[in-house]
Amino acid sequence: MFFVKQPWRFEIVVISNLFGDIITDLGAAIAGGLGLAAGANINPTREVPSMFEPIHGSAPDIAGKGIAKSLATIWSASQILDFFGHDDWGKEVLNSIEKVMLEGEVLTPDMGGQSSTQEVGQAVAGKLNIFLKK
Repeated sequence: MFFVKQPWRFEIVVISNLFGDIITDLGAAIAGGLGLAAGANINPTREVPSMFEPIHGSAPDIAGKGIAKSLATIWSASQILDFFGHDDWGKEVLNSIEKVMLEGEVLTPDMGGQSSTQEVGQAVAGKLNIFLKK
């Protein structure tokens, strides 16, 4: 109940994979949809690999149609960079996503825009190119 009514109370949730999948889908829906959320299954000991993914999975039903949100996938790449100690790069990737969303010019139809998956990805990459040129 608190996860839905007061989600800000939870920064990290440790849970089994089955219930974790349910909770991440629920949390993503609260935050704006599955296409906006990235998830991480972290092994802090690094004895086995950690996994980073967009909550929406691979979305094979819409593959090749240009309508999937790329933001969660890019965000999961940011989490990978953070995990491997490249916090500055992870932060810039996340900042680039935020800039594209705040500008609102290049968004997929479900976010009120008319852009394709590729166009949104290119917009985020363009923001990163500005960072690289600094």
